[in-house]
Parts: sequence; structure tokens; C-alpha cells
Amino acid sequence: MRGSRQSAVRLQPTETQDKVRTLNRHRRMKVARAAHTTLVKVDQWGRGEALPTDLAGAIERAASAGAEKKKKA
Repeated sequence: MRGSRQSAVRLQPTETQDKVRTLNRHRRMKVARAAHTTLVKVDQWGRGEALPTDLAGAIERAASAGAEKKKKA
């Protein structure tokens, strides 16, 4: 059967999601604390999985805020 070995829908993470995936566990935990969520949800968002829009927005804001702090230092 053609196409049976791969999923029909490919997740396409954004640039911010890719950056979150490259962070180590400690940094991802800081993002999770800033977004008031769990590390599991941050990891799911980093892979491009669907989350509620308010939670995804909070994670994105926390991740971008951490990147801005790093650039300033």
C-alpha cells in the first residue's frame, strides 16, 4: 500500500519551536515555568503538536523572552 510507512500529515514547526527543541532540559523547564505549564506541554509544542491557542501563545512569548534576554547579555 502506497504511503503506509509515513504519516499523511507532516508537522511543520516554526523557527521558535525549532529553537525550543534545541534547548537543554533546564532551559525548557524555565520556559515552562514562565508560561505556567509543564515541561511535557513545552516539548509537545516544540515538536509542532497542537495545543490550545492560549497555551501555545504563552509558551511562544516565554521562549522569545528568554531568547531576548540571552541576546542582551
